[in-house]
Amino acid sequence: MTNIATVFDERACELGEGPLWHPLRKQLFWFDILGHRLLSRVNGQALEWQFSECHSAAGWIDKDTLLIASETGLWRFDIGTGHRNLICELEANNPDTRSNDGRADPKGGFWIGTMGKRAEAGYGAIYRYYRGELRNLWSGLSIPNSICFSPDGSTAYFADTQQGRILKQPLDHEGWPKGEPGVFADPGSEGFNPDGSVVDAQGGLWNAQWGAGRVVRYSQDGEVDRVIEVAGLHSSCPAFGGPNMQTLFITTAFEGIANPTPAQGCVYQVPVEQSGVPEHAVRC
Repeated sequence: MTNIATVFDERACELGEGPLWHPLRKQLFWFDILGHRLLSRVNGQALEWQFSECHSAAGWIDKDTLLIASETGLWRFDIGTGHRNLICELEANNPDTRSNDGRADPKGGFWIGTMGKRAEAGYGAIYRYYRGELRNLWSGLSIPNSICFSPDGSTAYFADTQQGRILKQPLDHEGWPKGEPGVFADPGSEGFNPDGSVVDAQGGLWNAQWGAGRVVRYSQDGEVDRVIEVAGLHSSCPAFGGPNMQTLFITTAFEGIANPTPAQGCVYQVPVEQSGVPEHAVRC
């Protein structure tokens, strides 16, 4: 089955990423990583916060506070004032890297990937922040993406876009990896580049595929069962939100596209039959 997404917000992002539906505010937030911006909409009003460095992903702490990840740290961000306070540093001494994809897990931890600013091979890593500790989980990656979790919290998913495979990782009772990851799906074998992902309440994984203008739903056994067409060629990350958590929002980017059309870099939306899982609060 194929559906076509429509524009939710037409502000063009050079590198749109990190969409987050705040379950208490009923409000979507997302980033333009290379534009150093956090964006949102509420009651039809466009909102925007400008930073001095790259920011890429967020979780929610309470109704008024986000955790946001930047190229130098994890921060508490006050939505009302726009002020941020440092929680912990994140590769702050490495000017060649920045944060990328991230998401809160069902235990209240926050997973965040880093990568080279020029997507250099081996510069990337994935970390987990949990109960005041930031721990490196994997190093030697290139473009960490697709960080998301099964509804019961027993499995994490992630990808290295340059490798083309989405991996699944068993988790222990506190949400830490146990054992080795295995292959969940292999879009790279068909010429597709796995970017950000989110899991629905039925356990299906929705993956944005960079350069292909689409989001693909994989069933729990890793088989394709739905495709969403997106006018933005570089579809980067999906998120569930809206009434009954049955709207899929999709960020896109115009990075690297010569003479981009107005469709590139917008945020898109599409109604779907499956319901999403409300994003979990980060426990700082």
